[in-house]
Amino acid sequence: MKSSMKNKWTMLLLTMVCYLFFYTGRHNFGWAAAGLSASLHISYSFIGWISFAMLIGYAIGQLINGNLADRFSPRVMIVTGAYLSIAANVAISFASNAYLILFLWGINGYFQSLAWAPGGKIINNWWSSEERGKAFGFYTMSAGLSSVITYMLSILLLQHGYEWRMLFRLPVLCLLITATIFFFFIKDKPDEKTEDHLNEEDASALTWLQRYQKVLGNKSFLYLCVAFGFENMARYGLIFWVPIHYLGTNWKQQPQSVWVTFFLPLGMAIGALSFGWLSDTLFKGNRVRAIRIGMLISTFIAVSMFFVAKEHFVLSAVLMLTAGFFVYGPQACFWPLSPDLLGSKLTGTGIGCMNMFGYLFAALGEPLIGKIIDVSGSTHPIFLIVGAACLASTIIISIASKKIKQKVSMNSSI
Repeated sequence: MKSSMKNKWTMLLLTMVCYLFFYTGRHNFGWAAAGLSASLHISYSFIGWISFAMLIGYAIGQLINGNLADRFSPRVMIVTGAYLSIAANVAISFASNAYLILFLWGINGYFQSLAWAPGGKIINNWWSSEERGKAFGFYTMSAGLSSVITYMLSILLLQHGYEWRMLFRLPVLCLLITATIFFFFIKDKPDEKTEDHLNEEDASALTWLQRYQKVLGNKSFLYLCVAFGFENMARYGLIFWVPIHYLGTNWKQQPQSVWVTFFLPLGMAIGALSFGWLSDTLFKGNRVRAIRIGMLISTFIAVSMFFVAKEHFVLSAVLMLTAGFFVYGPQACFWPLSPDLLGSKLTGTGIGCMNMFGYLFAALGEPLIGKIIDVSGSTHPIFLIVGAACLASTIIISIASKKIKQKVSMNSSI
């Protein structure tokens, strides 16, 4: 082991706690969207473009910041992103111009992107390859629980009569506290020099262009990125639009319906932890098979949700829980495939590029869903688009499975 048990768990938990509140500055928008649309007279098509701007900003940031995490301090990058995201959220809470909100939400996407890949780099530095699936499972679970916390805070604020602007001011105070704690107690990597850290020094000698060439020149990894792109499109189709689906126009007459949405991020958190553990145990490190099974089941669940009325609370809650579990759970298997395919020294660049694909695909889906809602006058088509994205992810990962497994086996034997 390259570090003591206590130290590696401490670093993992600190990273998880910090990321646990990152979505308070990102997933709050779906809850603010209905009030923002009514207050500023913005169409759902334009709301989709605002979400698109954030996702594109996040995608560009992932492409840049994953590479930087292989060169600079992940700790400093994460805290910087947290503070800047808080500032952008507060600025939006005082804005009244739709285009200014679009701009601010777009740069907020970039600020938010300073966290995930650097956090993955810290985990990779502290955990061995044999336990990496478990570690990334816990890390991915923290992202799922971050959605749970954001949903809960947003629902409580709305039910207590707070307007949409407060959704950009109050929840991010939690991020301010945890990011500050993270800054003072986290360490980027163990003190002792190991073979992995010698590889890190070799990686730092590479130019930024050489790191991109090595990552983007790996065809197996590119297939993986495309499959991840469709998975993340499905995830954001649910995360962003499900609150709008259940808020509707009369949610105050049936306030219990809003709590149905709470089961979505709860299922995501449980799924992330479960898939990370299963990939190391039941699937014996065969993360591709776990992804394929998860995305195929997600396809059927999403299509089923299209036929269920919002008034069927119990059935909707069950479907939300299982959709979150199977749509998001496979992400815990995607992330460790980055060092598996590329080697530890390119972990940050690999995770950043993969996440760039994920958010680029998610961004393309947002205006499409918004336009379909405006044209059809219904939010039910959301689930058909989510189902199609899950099916596409299943097909891509199935086509590439043999190449990915061969590449992983070749790297593990070196």
